[in-house]
Amino acid sequence: MRTEIWVVFQRQMRVLLRNPVWVFFGLTQPIIYLVLFGPLLKNVTGGGLGGDDAWRVFVPGLLLQLTIFGAGFAGFGIIQELREGVIERQRVTPASRASLILGRTLSNMVVTAVQALLLVVVALPFGLRASWSGVASTLVLVCLLGLGISAASYAMGLILKDEDAFAPFVQGVSLPLLLLSGVLLPMSLAPAWLRHTSQANPLSYVVDASRALFRGDFGDQHVWVGTLVTVALTGLLALWGTRVFQRQSA
Repeated sequence: MRTEIWVVFQRQMRVLLRNPVWVFFGLTQPIIYLVLFGPLLKNVTGGGLGGDDAWRVFVPGLLLQLTIFGAGFAGFGIIQELREGVIERQRVTPASRASLILGRTLSNMVVTAVQALLLVVVALPFGLRASWSGVASTLVLVCLLGLGISAASYAMGLILKDEDAFAPFVQGVSLPLLLLSGVLLPMSLAPAWLRHTSQANPLSYVVDASRALFRGDFGDQHVWVGTLVTVALTGLLALWGTRVFQRQSA
């Protein structure tokens, strides 16, 4: 199965490298927020904001935003492959159904890693000062999360089979989850009812963990809680995505 995953991964990467501009295109929105919104936070007090600390709060949120939208829209690719008959041809190969989706999600994870690293580099001239071991740990977290989300996105692409249905679904799910995770501003600044609501959102724990890691505070309980939530969520989404792929390919 490992060989099968590697073959699928290589194919997906070759497809991506034929048009690498999409890797940079996915950075457009986070960079706009970084350039046009981030500087406003330097004069905000509370929630760990103000001065150079604002970037240690803001950039981790942008990394999650990048991951959610990038991995969330991965299903567009599989809808196109369904239409072109690629999935049908792969179904008749000896490759396991799990390897067909895992190879794809690993390629998405590589894209997420490259984009996240580029975003951190772009943030440096603006004043980002963070623990580099914490930054590396955060990249691992968001890449792992991206793997699970892309698996779920592929599953929804197989279920919906239509871009016109897929796009509003992803947008309708991802936007509330992002806003309730505190990617732009810490939820500590929110009213009580909004803070309590955000606690039901698993992504909020990932954001809190990432911000603690950027501070270099590895002993913060948010780090361990966020890591456990990320691993559990990724496992559940990857399992669900694989099962949907197996059923749709039966």
